[in-house]
Amino acid sequence: MPPLESVPNVSEGRDRATVAALGRAFASCGARLLDTHSDADHHRSVFTLVGDDRALEDGIVAGVTAARDAVDLQRHEGVHPRVGAADVVPVVPLSPADTARADSVALAAAARIGEDLGLPVFLYGTLAGGVRPAFYRRGGPAELQRRVDAGEVAPAFGPARLDPRAGAVLVGVRTPLVAFNVLVDASLDVARAVARVVRASSGGLPGVQALGLRFDDGSVQVSTNIVDLGATPPHVLVERVRQEAEARGGRIRAGELVGLVPAASVAAAAEAGGVARPLDEDGLPTEAALEAAARSLRLSRLDADRVLEWHLRG
Repeated sequence: MPPLESVPNVSEGRDRATVAALGRAFASCGARLLDTHSDADHHRSVFTLVGDDRALEDGIVAGVTAARDAVDLQRHEGVHPRVGAADVVPVVPLSPADTARADSVALAAAARIGEDLGLPVFLYGTLAGGVRPAFYRRGGPAELQRRVDAGEVAPAFGPARLDPRAGAVLVGVRTPLVAFNVLVDASLDVARAVARVVRASSGGLPGVQALGLRFDDGSVQVSTNIVDLGATPPHVLVERVRQEAEARGGRIRAGELVGLVPAASVAAAAEAGGVARPLDEDGLPTEAALEAAARSLRLSRLDADRVLEWHLRG
């Protein structure tokens, strides 16, 4: 039976020892930890796991337990929106045929988080009619609590009160996505304008979510999720961000891949860069493809182990 994937996002990106302990917790029940991406400015870490159904369910619960105990949202500062210590926990079927399995794992983990850990759990993605995490995050934990108290939303599992330290947990099932950030030399207003133009909700690129963010050092970023990779490949997004930034007097400084990327997205970026046969006989990007994709995506380099299928081979 093929593995399922989970990509928990935890609101800790600065303390290396804590991040390492969280990774060990997620992988403590047999799931494989493929990648950890931490960002101090976002104050967030993204863990990529794969495993069989029970290992993934148990690992999610163990990792959320560790996050609940390690992270205090009352002292948390970071530019990324969040409502929980373990903020979002998606379960991802790597094939559409495995969607029912992903639903089962996500719901089982959500019930245990709500009942055993005492944290309110809200569902998103295909478990909630396509609702996205941003629906719950707007305004932060205090606003989410107000909406619960007003009867506008209700947790699917757990109490109706957010935990003062750990907040709530958003559990969902979604298709594979790519999280990709673009650092730009521009003002925050320009970054926000570019984000508004490229995101789908404003009539931009299909399947793209985007925010303009500024960090404490003054640098500015267009932070994106591409939730429909067939509609908008990552290299198409990067080129559109370049065009929109330059039209407003800015320029791209660098791209940043968060987590792993599917081989098909690398192949598409490589083909755009002139590589005729980007995948080898095993369906993995060639060295030439990795180099061309890195150029298309404005990355300093793209190593083979940043490709999801590299971890799943054999």
